[in-house]
Amino acid sequence: MNFFFNINEKIKILNEVNNYLRSKNDNIKQVTANFLGEQKSVEIIRSGGETLTDVRPLIRFNVSVMLEKNGRKETGVYGVGGRQSYDSYLKDDNWKSVCDEALRIASVNLESKPAPAGEMKVVLGPGWPAILIHEAIGHGLEGDFNRKKISVFSDLLGKKIASKNVTVVDDGTIEDKRGSITVDDEGTPSQCTTLIENGIMVGHMQDRLNASLMKTRSTGNGRRESYEYLPMPRMTNTYMLSGNVPEEDIFKSVKKGLYAVNFSGGSVDITSGQFEFSVSEAYMIENGKITKPVKGATLIGKGEEVLKKISLVGNNMALDGGIGTCGKEGQGVPVGVGQPTILVDEILVGGTDV
Repeated sequence: MNFFFNINEKIKILNEVNNYLRSKNDNIKQVTANFLGEQKSVEIIRSGGETLTDVRPLIRFNVSVMLEKNGRKETGVYGVGGRQSYDSYLKDDNWKSVCDEALRIASVNLESKPAPAGEMKVVLGPGWPAILIHEAIGHGLEGDFNRKKISVFSDLLGKKIASKNVTVVDDGTIEDKRGSITVDDEGTPSQCTTLIENGIMVGHMQDRLNASLMKTRSTGNGRRESYEYLPMPRMTNTYMLSGNVPEEDIFKSVKKGLYAVNFSGGSVDITSGQFEFSVSEAYMIENGKITKPVKGATLIGKGEEVLKKISLVGNNMALDGGIGTCGKEGQGVPVGVGQPTILVDEILVGGTDV
């Protein structure tokens, strides 16, 4: 396994990325590429003398492309990563697919029009758009927030919090994925924990401390950035399971709405569940068809309200490409997200088309 590259290999690949992209489009004004790697060896000694170990490689490869046409500049960004070696992403020209996607996004943005504003149907694409689930829902299902009763989902265990076609799990056992771990940072084996099942809230993500105080068991979610910090309940790979609706049928059901493909950032209030996310790639849906690209859209709402308004769940669940880092109380840990294509019957969209 080729985990570490020397400086000459790194420079060679970065030059190849730059030359490849500039050969594909004369409007390219700037190319930025970087790849980061680390390998952590974790040893945990439990009371009683039990010793557990975990080896955690982590790679991330990002490409950013800026295009300029008729005085307008737009950027496309794409990245991949996971618990593998550099070879998995860079060998045999695998890096070209990352470059192509970054260029595609930049080209789409260059042709985009201002997004409309108002309440409308929103289709969220598969994979990375599940960052909305992670932020607006996932954090609210972590054990410490529920023990302290500061989560919008506190005291709702066993109750219906979503439409019946919504099932969400947190799974740290998926091979090579960014949020996966063999054991958590307290030595508890990783597992797949069901959080929402057919719309019913059935579980929390727990570390040992909060599980003990809540008279339950750790779910293997006790994580920390490094040995310098205390563990706390954290997500691993959090995703919504597939439904049974073909993606094309979801689009056909929408007369007018927004199709959100990628997000660039957002924020959520754990206590109220209120969120706001910026959409970095989006299109209008008109009469059941995807039409013009739009920019400047934000999605605004409350996590528990959105859960209940999910009316169609696609059969195409996908995990993100492996780029997520979750921040909580000053600690960052690698995480994954995923979902199929889903239809939310109503979300407030903030737009720039006035």
